[in-house]
Amino acid sequence: MNCQPPSGSVTLPAVRTADFYFELPPELIAQQPAERRDGSRLLVLPRNDEKIVHRQFPDLLEYLQPGDVLVLNNSRVIPARLHGENEKTGGKFEILLLEECAANDWWAMMRPGKRAKIGTQIRLQDKNGGGTNIFATVTAVNDEGHRRLHFSGTENLFSELEKLGELPLPPYIERPGEWPGDHERYQTVFAQPAGSVAAPTAGLHFTPELLKKIQAHGVEICFITLHVGAGTFLPVKAENVADHKMHAERFEVGEATVRAVNEAKASGRRILAAGTTALRTLEATARQHAGKLNVYKGKTDIFLFPPAQFQIADGLLTNFHLPESTLLMLVSAFAAPGETTRGRARIFSAYAEAIRERYRFFSYGDAMLIL
Repeated sequence: MNCQPPSGSVTLPAVRTADFYFELPPELIAQQPAERRDGSRLLVLPRNDEKIVHRQFPDLLEYLQPGDVLVLNNSRVIPARLHGENEKTGGKFEILLLEECAANDWWAMMRPGKRAKIGTQIRLQDKNGGGTNIFATVTAVNDEGHRRLHFSGTENLFSELEKLGELPLPPYIERPGEWPGDHERYQTVFAQPAGSVAAPTAGLHFTPELLKKIQAHGVEICFITLHVGAGTFLPVKAENVADHKMHAERFEVGEATVRAVNEAKASGRRILAAGTTALRTLEATARQHAGKLNVYKGKTDIFLFPPAQFQIADGLLTNFHLPESTLLMLVSAFAAPGETTRGRARIFSAYAEAIRERYRFFSYGDAMLIL
């Protein structure tokens, strides 16, 4: 068997995780949202190497064209952080729900994990720290150290979460407990099906008024659902990016969105993804159906990094992302599709300018538009 690469093929250099590291002044990590949802700044990054532009988020309207399709992720964040104590020892546990397998059957991250051995029974607490009659029993441990929990004392834990849980704010928001505004501001105004354990943050900037203006401008707004997992915050630990195993997330694309996107692509109109989750959903679905969308429901672990190509999205609205994260790698790929290094250089130049201009970073921070 001939094991030589085909004539004319090129072996691409390995993309290293370390190449996506940058230093960020801690004071630029947004601890609370802007006073108004649409009060954030907007950095506009042209993919054709034109000059970066600094605007305010409502100015997004000036970059949209009649006939564009704007795709938003309408997943709702669940109060996925629970507290409880060991029924025998009184030891305290924090539980972060990750994925529902069936009613009362969940995978979760637990602290302290070493004490959560198989068979451990934990009495859940309510939001005031009082004991409840709902129990979690550890039934399995996977290779990542996550615990599988069976819940008893309720017909369905999902229906109890509003009474028991807290919104799972990301670990870089370092303040005790929930800020009173988190319940509203860590959800998009269009959030519907519940299931995320992290917000689709690019959507947090939109107000009902701005969405109406966008529609009046001739832009069609449609929705996908991707339930964001806790893995979105995890750094890539593999030395080479290609060796990283992406976490899987549940998603759904409905008929109205399929029709809107496919008709727009067929007629040469632009598709803009609001957020990396919307972008990943569009591209994952397109890869299932030869470059077109189709109604689809399932899971995706698609990992997009340089030199990835993109089949659906022509523009991306996104926040500023963590060093060495899969999301930073994704936006680097989108900034220069099909190229190994130029997109990363373009993004890092934009991030350096954002730091000089004192933009606010991460979930509650400012936004970037890549066109």
